[in-house]
Amino acid sequence: MKALTIWSGALAGLTIIIVGGMMPSAILIPKLQTLPTVLTLNSSWQVPGLILCSIICGANSGFIAVVAYLTIGLFYLPIFHGGGSIGYLLTPDFGYLAGFIPASLTSGLLTQRLKRETLISLTVVAFAGVMAIHITGTINLLIGTIFNRWQISLGDLLISYTLLPLPTQLILCPCIALIAISIRRLLLIK
Repeated sequence: MKALTIWSGALAGLTIIIVGGMMPSAILIPKLQTLPTVLTLNSSWQVPGLILCSIICGANSGFIAVVAYLTIGLFYLPIFHGGGSIGYLLTPDFGYLAGFIPASLTSGLLTQRLKRETLISLTVVAFAGVMAIHITGTINLLIGTIFNRWQISLGDLLISYTLLPLPTQLILCPCIALIAISIRRLLLIK
């Protein structure tokens, strides 16, 4: 029964990651006398979807979902932001995609260790998952720069791949926590 739960969570997580990659993120800015304004953010729901899967379904399901996502993108369908194929391994983007693996494990394992699931504790878990992605991606950029794999300077790569998307992904961490708490309570997950 536990294996079925892990695999169904992984399938749900894979779906969330793929669909989340197609959904732009936005926030509502309330106004007193008019309708709220929608502010589009510089990110999709892919990373939040991945972390949400790991928080709700656990580290095993999140890990399986990420491995399936990477396998599909590298060998079968162009589902990554810039396409896909085995050649994607040599792009600066791939380090951030590889960071999905430690992010799923970090988010899932930290959630299991929580004594109480609060908005703050799950926001910290989501933050840790986002940081795992960016640390892994930055390491890939450093290695690629050392071996002259990129035509772009390390500074420009860090701006494009970390400094621009990171604030948006951090803004979404409380949203991830709020959604995770709601779904975990609805599904009676403790």
